[in-house]
Amino acid sequence: MPLKHAKILAIDDDTDVLLAVKMLLRPVVKEIITEKNPERLPALLAQQNFDIILLDMNYKSSLNTGNEGIFWLRKIREINKNVAVIMITAYGDIDLAVRSVKEGATDFVLKPWRNEKLLWTLEEALEKTTALSKQSDKTKKKNTPATFVELIGESEVMQDILYKIDKIAPTDANILILGENGTGKGDIAKLIHQKSMRADKPFVHADLGALTESLFESELFGHKKGAFTDAREDRAGRFETANGGTLFLDEIGNISLPQQAKLLTVLQNREVTRLGTNTPIPLDIRLISATNAPIKELANQNAYRKDLIYRLNTIEITLPPLRQRGDDVILLAQHFIEIYRNKYHKNTEGLEEKAKDKLRKYAFPGNIRELQHAIERAIIMCDSDTLHARDIDLQSSIETPIVVAESPSTLRIDELEKSTILKAIEKHEGNITKAAKELGLTRTALYRRLGKYDI
Repeated sequence: MPLKHAKILAIDDDTDVLLAVKMLLRPVVKEIITEKNPERLPALLAQQNFDIILLDMNYKSSLNTGNEGIFWLRKIREINKNVAVIMITAYGDIDLAVRSVKEGATDFVLKPWRNEKLLWTLEEALEKTTALSKQSDKTKKKNTPATFVELIGESEVMQDILYKIDKIAPTDANILILGENGTGKGDIAKLIHQKSMRADKPFVHADLGALTESLFESELFGHKKGAFTDAREDRAGRFETANGGTLFLDEIGNISLPQQAKLLTVLQNREVTRLGTNTPIPLDIRLISATNAPIKELANQNAYRKDLIYRLNTIEITLPPLRQRGDDVILLAQHFIEIYRNKYHKNTEGLEEKAKDKLRKYAFPGNIRELQHAIERAIIMCDSDTLHARDIDLQSSIETPIVVAESPSTLRIDELEKSTILKAIEKHEGNITKAAKELGLTRTALYRRLGKYDI
């Protein structure tokens, strides 16, 4: 449905916000209705149908939940499960906004918003609801794993990534995604594309780790019939196929120096030439790359071109391993249980405490992918209503090696503390919040120690 045919309801107790929404949307939608009092929601929904509801997260009401937005979201879902609900929140409440998406909200926007970002979010919400009306959502959920599972979680690190994705997706900036195997780099790339201004254009995936030296140019740049022995017809490469959309180069850290040079030339010139021709083809792509390799270390060892890295990572996203995401492992496990209990027609619904403890203590070298496979196996073999620790087989996975710490060069407590703080800050590239968390300190306490040691 085009935005110009949409009927939208905005609920916010801030009259300035409502006025801004009305002024922005009145020229571009069929109808915009605003309301200060969320308690009028049931009556409004009973009187007329809306395509989208913009719902604020916080109100000056008598409710004692401290989370009025979630309360009214549930009320809306009870009355109309099909209407798209977009939550309005400040960055300080982003954890609640993420929770609201799990509760059934279509999306959320942060205050203060950019007008083009809000309009884009509304258009995307309409596309989602239109698509859902054409197919059975229940059938889809029963037979295929949910998209973007990697974003399920309430840990601080995942909230930071969600916020970062929301900021960078609408731009055309090149993005480099770093992270161990199984952390979901490919799905994050797809999510960024779907949230970008190129969402209706192609998303093309190229696994560079699977390309031999001889196939590299042909697969990426294309070829003309007769350019080499097996070139029986003209063929567009991945760059050309992705023109206008997004190209995702996976395993970018695995290519050789000659391949790096060829790739750099294409990115610098923004044009590609098929093998066997001399005609350059202009490129208009958004580039997303990913690797589990220590690409910066490789550059320091002259095994990777630094000028190529600069082209790849205008913005960098580092996906954390599952072992650093706290109780997200339990949320993800519950999610996989729901998927596979439906797929295999089992009655298993949850995890006993010992099973949760087992998941918390395991390092998951295979990350989310390993957890998913472990839960699938457990559901298949389980005969009870609850998964027990004995049902979850983690022995087939590689155990995390034990790292023996080096002996300290000094036993002075103050020197040890200073050294530990410096290592934590260096590890997190100067991020005080993350360094403090790893040290088990508050930000204030860490700042006091920085002053103490003149760091």
